[in-house]
Amino acid sequence: MSLSTQQKACREYCERYGIEVDRVFVEEGESAKSADRHELQNLLQYCRTKKNHIDYLVVYSVNRFSRNNHYHHAVRHHLSQLGITLRSVTEPIDDSSSGKLMEGVLAAIAQFDNDVRAERTTEGMKAALGKGRWTHRPPLGYLKPPRAYGMPSMIEDPDRAPLVREAFALMEEGYRSISEVRDIVTSHGLRTSNGRPLTAQSLGSMLRNPLYAGVIESSKWQVRVNGDFNALVSTETFDAVQRVLNRKRLTYASRERFNPDFPLRHFVRCAKCGTPLTASWSKGRTKRYPYYRCPKPGCRAVNARKQALEGAFVELLDHLQPKPEYLSLFMEIVLDTWNRRSQDQLRHRTELKATLDDLSAKKNRLVDAFLYQGTIDQQTYEEQRRLLDERRQSIEMELNEPAGEHLDMKNTLEFARHALLNARPLWGELDHMRKRRFQEVLFPDGVRFDGDSFGTATTSSVFIYLSEVSNKEEGMVTPTGFEPVLSA
Repeated sequence: MSLSTQQKACREYCERYGIEVDRVFVEEGESAKSADRHELQNLLQYCRTKKNHIDYLVVYSVNRFSRNNHYHHAVRHHLSQLGITLRSVTEPIDDSSSGKLMEGVLAAIAQFDNDVRAERTTEGMKAALGKGRWTHRPPLGYLKPPRAYGMPSMIEDPDRAPLVREAFALMEEGYRSISEVRDIVTSHGLRTSNGRPLTAQSLGSMLRNPLYAGVIESSKWQVRVNGDFNALVSTETFDAVQRVLNRKRLTYASRERFNPDFPLRHFVRCAKCGTPLTASWSKGRTKRYPYYRCPKPGCRAVNARKQALEGAFVELLDHLQPKPEYLSLFMEIVLDTWNRRSQDQLRHRTELKATLDDLSAKKNRLVDAFLYQGTIDQQTYEEQRRLLDERRQSIEMELNEPAGEHLDMKNTLEFARHALLNARPLWGELDHMRKRRFQEVLFPDGVRFDGDSFGTATTSSVFIYLSEVSNKEEGMVTPTGFEPVLSA
C-alpha cells in the first residue's frame, strides 16, 4: 500500500468514527523496527506539547507503527501517560481486554515478520557471497555496475583504481611507511567518495582488504571464495604487502632493485651528491667485474669495486660495535621502560572501555529524555547524540589499534644483543633480502661513501642511544622499534 493510500484510509477511518484530524505525520524511507525515527520523534514531541488535547493516534496498521515489540510497548506506554489511545485502521484494537490482547499479538507478529525478513535477507546475502557476489558497498577503487544481466557485482572505478594499485605497489617495495604511501597517493589525487583524503588508518585497512585481490572473506559466515569481479592487484602483490605490513620481508624472487650480487645497491649514497649508488657487472678483457658507482651525470665521485666497498662496510660494523657492558645496561633500561609502558597501556585501555560503557549509558538517558520525558527539544537531542557517537567512534578506533602486549620483549632484546654484538659475521651470513633489512635497522637513513671510506655513520640511532645510555633513561628508546628484524 502506498503512503497516500494509507493516509486516505486513516482519514476515512477518522471520518467514520467522528474523530477530528489535528495533524498528519508521514514517515518516509525509515524502518519501523526502530523508535529512533525522525517523524516518530516529531510526533511524540508534538503530543507532549499538546498533552490532554489529543485523544487518539490513528495508524494504518500496528506494523506501520513499530516492528519491534519492546519499542511498541515503550512508546505505547508513553502515549497512554499523555492520555492518547492507539487505533489501527485495519486491526481491531482498543482499550478493552480483548483489544489489548489483540494489540499485543499483532505487535509480536510484526516483530516476528521483521525477524523473518531479516533472516531471509541474511541468508540471501550469505548465498550471494558464497557465489562470489559482493553484496555490500563497494570499497574504494570499485563501483556498482549498471543493472544488467550477467554483470559482475563490482566494476573498476576508472579514476581511483589506478591509484589504489599504486598504493599497493609502493607498499610492496617495503621501504615506506603507511603515512608516506598515503602522502604520495593523496598528492596524485586519491580521495574517498566524499572527496576527502585517506587517513593512515583507512589506507592500512584498504591494504589489508582481500577484496582487492579478488577474494571475498567473511569470518562471521565462514566464507572464502573468489569474487565475480576483477582483482585490482595480483595475489602475489597482496600477499607481499601483508608481509610488509606484518614487518616481514618478501620471500619470493627478488626484483632487480634487490639484486643478491649487490646488497648495498640503493642503500649506500654518494657522499658528494647524495645519490643512491647503483651497481652492475663490468666486462673486462677476460672476465666480468662487479662495481658500485654513482649514477648522477657529472658526479661520478664513486666507482668502487664490490669487494672494496663491502669490505669498508663490514669494517664500519666492527668499528661501531657497542661495548658489552653498555649493551647490558641498555637492555635492562629498555625492558624496564617497556614493562612500565605496557602497564600504562593496559590501564589506559581499561579506562577507555569504562568510558565506552559510560557513553552508552548517557545515550540511553538522552533517548529517554527526548522520547519519553520530553525534557529536551529535537535540536538538542540530535546535537548531543552526534557528539556522543563521535566520541564513541574515536574511542573504538583507539581500542582497535594494535597493542604491543603480545611481543616477548625479553627474547626480542636477547636477539638484539646477539645481532649487535655479531653484526659483521651476521651480515655476511644473511641472504640478500635479510641483509637489506638488517642494514636498514642499523642505519635507518642509509650511509654515505666518498669513494674510499664511509666516514662517521651518524645515522645509526641504535649506536647513538648506546652512547647516551649512562645519561638518559626514559624517552631514549621507543620499545616498539625493537623487533626480531630477521624473522621470516
